[in-house]
Amino acid sequence: MKSIFTTLFCLITFGVYAQTMAVKAITEDVKIDGKLDDAFWQTVQPSSDFWQNFPTDSLRAKYQTKVYMAYDDNNLYVGIRCEASGGAFITPSLKRDYRAGGSDNITLVVDSFDDLTNAFVFGLNPHGVRREALISNGGISYGRDWSDSWDNKWRGDAFMGDDFWTCEFAIPFKTLRYKDGGDKWNLNIYRFDSQSNEITTWARIPQNQTLINLAFLGEMRFEKPLKKSGGGVSLIPYVTSRMSQDFEADGKADFGFNAGGDAKIGLTSSLNLDLTVNPDFSQVEVDRQVTNLDRFEIFFPERRQFFLENADLFGNFGDSRINPFFSRRIGVARDTTEGVNIENAILAGARLSGRINKDWRVGLLSMQTAQDKENDLPSFNYTVLALQRRVFSRSNLGLIFVNKQDFDSFDSETTYNPFNRVIGLDYNIASEDGLWSGKAFLHKTFSPEEAGLGDDEWAHGFKIRYNKRTFSFGYEHQYVGNDFNAEVGFVPRKDFYRINPEASVRFYPTKGNVVEHSIDTDANFFWNPEVGKTDHSLSIGYRVNMKSTTRFGFRIINDYTYLLEDFDPTRTDSEPLPGGQGYSYTYMRASFDTDRRAVFSVGLNPTYGQFYNGERLGLGANLSYRFQPYGSISANINYNYISLPEPYATTSLFLIGPRLDITFTKSIFLTTFVQYNNQIDNVNINARFQWRFAPVSDFFIVYTDNYASNDFSVKNRAIVAKLTYWFNL
Repeated sequence: MKSIFTTLFCLITFGVYAQTMAVKAITEDVKIDGKLDDAFWQTVQPSSDFWQNFPTDSLRAKYQTKVYMAYDDNNLYVGIRCEASGGAFITPSLKRDYRAGGSDNITLVVDSFDDLTNAFVFGLNPHGVRREALISNGGISYGRDWSDSWDNKWRGDAFMGDDFWTCEFAIPFKTLRYKDGGDKWNLNIYRFDSQSNEITTWARIPQNQTLINLAFLGEMRFEKPLKKSGGGVSLIPYVTSRMSQDFEADGKADFGFNAGGDAKIGLTSSLNLDLTVNPDFSQVEVDRQVTNLDRFEIFFPERRQFFLENADLFGNFGDSRINPFFSRRIGVARDTTEGVNIENAILAGARLSGRINKDWRVGLLSMQTAQDKENDLPSFNYTVLALQRRVFSRSNLGLIFVNKQDFDSFDSETTYNPFNRVIGLDYNIASEDGLWSGKAFLHKTFSPEEAGLGDDEWAHGFKIRYNKRTFSFGYEHQYVGNDFNAEVGFVPRKDFYRINPEASVRFYPTKGNVVEHSIDTDANFFWNPEVGKTDHSLSIGYRVNMKSTTRFGFRIINDYTYLLEDFDPTRTDSEPLPGGQGYSYTYMRASFDTDRRAVFSVGLNPTYGQFYNGERLGLGANLSYRFQPYGSISANINYNYISLPEPYATTSLFLIGPRLDITFTKSIFLTTFVQYNNQIDNVNINARFQWRFAPVSDFFIVYTDNYASNDFSVKNRAIVAKLTYWFNL
């Protein structure tokens, strides 16, 4: 009898039991004010019984959440009541797209595709601040499978009571992508409750999985099949005015005016056509600088709105460092570790993306850049075709073709190749139960004879990971040929073979203040076909998570680096270490993060030990103070003292980045930050004022200044004003 009860408990607790949400059809007008006082809500059957995910994952939530869902021909309506202990709700700021951790909020994960692979995210906090995001690839990893830069039209608001808060969502069906005539979607809802210090979910998710993992979803059942949402056409024009000065040239003020815009055309409820003419991305926040002690280019994510919807369909091929298509290569002719970009203006572009049916996704992108004689840049056309076919429950096969073509080279002596092409095949692995994940890929590039490359234009890789509650292990190998040349991709390293086994063990104490602690080990090896082993990194680490959300850990690492060429690891133009020899060095890295719910929070990452043939002392720190709900003051600090023997460098590298975020209201924001980086001799000041005067319609003023870090002499400055407006036709 005991074994029967144990089995039943495990079946329910570990997710075999699936939640179901009834979605009621209504005809009433809905007022979105967050109060749930419209009469029709009383006729809707709520769903509750949320599970804890933190601090444990085997108990029901201490303070429950009730969810009501309804719909009409145009919108999905969601009403939520969050019970609470009666303390103050934590809301760090009123700015859209807040981070969930360390505050009170609730988030919907809506798989309207019904494929357990892609989903839309919509969230609200007690002040009615909204956030939205896209999930791809099954939500296995926050890093590559989550994009919160996506923005779209929907409504939401909230109301705060003494021991509860309520909120309402109105999400237009035109914002979503789904199958006409369907009556079932997939759903999860997760809530951060800062008062009880709980993370709770509607459909239970084990602690070893991400909150966005789409293997753990319940069902939404619509009362009647959904009607076609209609084509829908949106126009988003913009106008900008700019003044800039380059003091390293003549220092003269340069004035400019620009106009252009985007169009979004819904061909079907699941297939969209996006058009852009003369796009301008001056309002995009500048990249966060980093101290680079590596030999290879650093990755900076795409932030431009046009490239974000269905970005996973184009950009998730290969691996994060063997990526055949990286959209930042379009419109940026050079993106180096020194932080120097040459803009290659985009004339126009089109993107067709979405679903043909439940099993097939298609993406076709074409962009044309302008000729730039001053920087010796011809006009390029970039065309990308991506196809994806679902196999089994959550896996898929993908095909990509990338073509970069020079159609009007103005100089026969140009150093740019007339074309560059990549074709690739990927198999993405995700098991139905979320335990197995991985990928296999094979890519080939094609370059003209002028490129002077050989026949080794191949790249391939395979990885697999098994993630159980108490342990996980994985294996990965990769190969990139010496002649693999993906000019529109992100492949900072070539001519290597790599293997990477890893494993971890997790413990979940039932008593005390420790929620989880774990031990993990990782081994990373690189070989060059001619030289042999060029790199390894062997590490073992220990990590602890506390009930207070405080976290700490440490890791011991042994690295080996064989320098094929002379290299200065400080990147300060000092005497380089000689190539043709190997360096083995051992060091320790630690981490400590305080409770993010506190008004003042700290994150520390010290490093100490050997570095090539010398020593390194490093400290990374993040300090944050919030004055809720109107904003925060924070600072990112990175210090590295590197001591190498004579005649090589001994230097101190500073990267200091104070930041001020002020949210005057839910529609008026000011972000100002400074980045002092003596490694690249630059001080950057960036201030961005944003007024969202209508849904997805903004007025921006952006001021940027750059100075030399040694004497603070001005390099360049610019101020831009930009106005955008979203019209629905």
